[in-house]
Amino acid sequence: MVENNQKESDKSKKDQNKDDKSEPEIKKEKSLEDKFAESEDRLLRSLAEIENQRRRFEKEIKDAFEFGSFNFAKESLAILDNLQRAKLAIKNDEVLKNNKDLDKFLENITVIEKDLVSIFEKNRIKKINTKNNKFDPNLHQAMSEIEDKKAETGAILKEIQPGYMLGERLLRPALVSVAKKESSKNEEKDEKKDEK
Repeated sequence: MVENNQKESDKSKKDQNKDDKSEPEIKKEKSLEDKFAESEDRLLRSLAEIENQRRRFEKEIKDAFEFGSFNFAKESLAILDNLQRAKLAIKNDEVLKNNKDLDKFLENITVIEKDLVSIFEKNRIKKINTKNNKFDPNLHQAMSEIEDKKAETGAILKEIQPGYMLGERLLRPALVSVAKKESSKNEEKDEKKDEK
């Protein structure tokens, strides 16, 4: 019986040794699987990064074609502004207003102005409409507030300088005067009277 017990214990030791030997093999297999999973994960992340970079480059190229002339267009607006100012100055000056020789000059300025506006429109540069619109901080820049009983608060009363868009991008905001309620000064006077 002792021999049987010893044989069984020897057998169980061998089985344990086999289990011990198979565990490192399983660990090796798992570590290989883990390494494979890690490598696959790195590969997928690298591919995703490359795809994101490709999209970014495509967008930059598209923007360069669409908005590459942004600075040139912005500076060209000064020419149009100066032509319009010159026309107004001549029309509003009493001495020059009556000079018939300047009529042809004004006609030429008008033709140049129309040509320039036509060139802008062909290149997707459009004037921002401010008539009968409310103030929009994305398109307009308020230069002053004017008290007006009739107009709604925030309504544009006067355009000081026109604004322009290049496609969907703001080229220059429109400089405007905006309506505000007149009641604020009257309310301050009433509050001072109440305090006394």
